[in-house]
Amino acid sequence: MWRVKPLDAILATAEKKSLHRSLGPVQLTLLGVGAIIGTGIFVLTASAAQKAGPGMMWSFVIAGAVCAVAALCYSELASMVPVSGSAYTYSYAVMGELLAWMVGWALILEYAVAASAVSVGWSGYFMGLLKDVTGITLPAALSAGPTWTMNGIVPHADFSTGLINVPAIVVALAVTALLVIGTTESARVNAILVAIKVTALTVFIAVTLPVLDTGHFSPFTPNGWFGPAGTTGMGVVGAAASIFFAYVGFDAVSTAAEETKNPQRNVPIGLIGSLALCTVFYLLVAAGAIGALGAQPVLGAGGEIVAPGSAGFNAACALPANAESLVCSNEALAHVLRSINFQVLGNALGLAANLALPSVILMMLFGQTRIFFVMARDGLLPEKLASIHPKWKTPHIVTMVTGAFVAVAAALLPVGQLADISNSGTLFAFFMVSIAVVVLRVKEPNRHRPFRTPAVWVVAPLSAVGCVFLYWNLPFDAKMVLPVWGGFGLLIYFAYGYRKSHVGRGLIETHELDRDAPPTSVPPV
Repeated sequence: MWRVKPLDAILATAEKKSLHRSLGPVQLTLLGVGAIIGTGIFVLTASAAQKAGPGMMWSFVIAGAVCAVAALCYSELASMVPVSGSAYTYSYAVMGELLAWMVGWALILEYAVAASAVSVGWSGYFMGLLKDVTGITLPAALSAGPTWTMNGIVPHADFSTGLINVPAIVVALAVTALLVIGTTESARVNAILVAIKVTALTVFIAVTLPVLDTGHFSPFTPNGWFGPAGTTGMGVVGAAASIFFAYVGFDAVSTAAEETKNPQRNVPIGLIGSLALCTVFYLLVAAGAIGALGAQPVLGAGGEIVAPGSAGFNAACALPANAESLVCSNEALAHVLRSINFQVLGNALGLAANLALPSVILMMLFGQTRIFFVMARDGLLPEKLASIHPKWKTPHIVTMVTGAFVAVAAALLPVGQLADISNSGTLFAFFMVSIAVVVLRVKEPNRHRPFRTPAVWVVAPLSAVGCVFLYWNLPFDAKMVLPVWGGFGLLIYFAYGYRKSHVGRGLIETHELDRDAPPTSVPPV
């Protein structure tokens, strides 16, 4: 189970393609900005405010800093191994099959749960737009899932706040159907949708900053940096662990290393530049939301701090006094604009979110099938999962299975919990990449590296520690999902993958189909 997939075989696949080096630092930076700015800023602002209050501005800085060092590690491996599989492939080549399986299994969790989070985020904006334009509202039982609490290690559902999120199910299954019949988005459509998202957020900043009230920023950190004693996932750092969801997608820059002029110089410029620009952009959005409406957390019945999505939080948001609070909104940014009498712009921002978010779900589900493909092709999962439909030429079985999982999770869980669970998988994968880059420096120091992580013995440990730090500050239930999911994955590996592994059976192939495929990267959220 410590057997590695020979790097020479992986590189033989990579060498089948030869891409023109044409991207400079400006193009890379803009590519990164387009990939990073996505769903997270639209849907997580409210839950971040409940955790940290106005201090969520520091949360954006912390999450961006961890992404920056992780991105530099990611870039070295992505430039060396420009084939499909992302962190799974890198781990297989460096640290062996068992750890590669765990990374791939975590990526499956990340993609699927992130798609569920975006589906719930879309539902919030859709319901808000529907209500404001037509006056129609769905009953709470059909527009929100139940509230989940942990009784020890046993989850408990409270159905008094909602039963099932029907709009989230509809959008998840609709996107799944599109993927099954072979509809994928073109680069041009994606560029238009990125432009819509960036324009909507720019308008939000331009409208809210002039009406900023500095009094709304006090107290700045009402829940402290780590939340009150006995709580996890709260405070400024807890919000940073959740807000991490709004930054992933930066590795679009990493995967473009092979098409970059002077990658050693331009890749770090593109990575750090795009992350810096997005951090400033996010800070301006957060400042506009806080200054225009306020972002103080709501308190439980006894004046205690309550986590977003908890029973106490839902009870507090049901009070008339908190009805207009930012932290209680399912469409935070559109709600801010409507609250300061920009009704039309609020509806326009809601429409922008409704148009743009389904494309993100599509990209996540597409990435999910790619990870399944590579793992099934290596023999670690049944190859039947990656079978192709004779008419539509798509991996219909794995797409439908994933779509069903996404729809169920979206129906039953709130967006904040889903984002935290997705982050646990992402942080584990980035942690493994941080380790892999230094292991490979020791094992094969003379390998050609189009991009070399600068100060790798400082940057890689910082990345690994940063990922562990954010993971540790996730809510307890989100932290526990990863080891439980991992344990389930280990059962599958030892029952099937260990015996069926192509590497274990001596089958080492190069893959013609990957010659024009970039590495699977974390999609923009």
